[in-house]
Amino acid sequence: MSHSQDSPRGYLTVTVAAAVTAALAAAGALALSLPVWAMFIGWIAFFTRGLTTRSTFENLGCVWLGLGIGALSALASGALAPALGVSLALPLVVFVVALVVVSLRGMPVLNNLPSYFLGLVTWFAAHLEPALESVVHLAGATTLGSIAAWVSHFIPRQVLKVA
Repeated sequence: MSHSQDSPRGYLTVTVAAAVTAALAAAGALALSLPVWAMFIGWIAFFTRGLTTRSTFENLGCVWLGLGIGALSALASGALAPALGVSLALPLVVFVVALVVVSLRGMPVLNNLPSYFLGLVTWFAAHLEPALESVVHLAGATTLGSIAAWVSHFIPRQVLKVA
């Protein structure tokens, strides 16, 4: 979403399209019982890199993997806490997760470090039980947000080309 549009009309078109898209995405999230805040995580992920259809999928894939890693880390923390105590188990798990996630930045694809962390933050902010259903629930919300961001970015440009 650039603010350097060629005309006031273009600026207004992009602004209104983004606002309408955000409102529709929020309504969709509510209708699907998805957390609206998590929908906006997907929106943010879209704008972390690329602004292309391909990068939309790559950024979202990193968010999804971050969600999965977050769920696995919650399981690992829970499993290690009885033996090590929370004050040792949690930092140990965070260390391993950080090693894995930061290492992924070197991958040829799915290397968007901010999107991985957006997935992790989404997981921990949601305070859900570590289960596949919880990951799918949050993945649905972030997917809705990324699609909405894609629409808010590409549709105004198409409208402005036609006009």
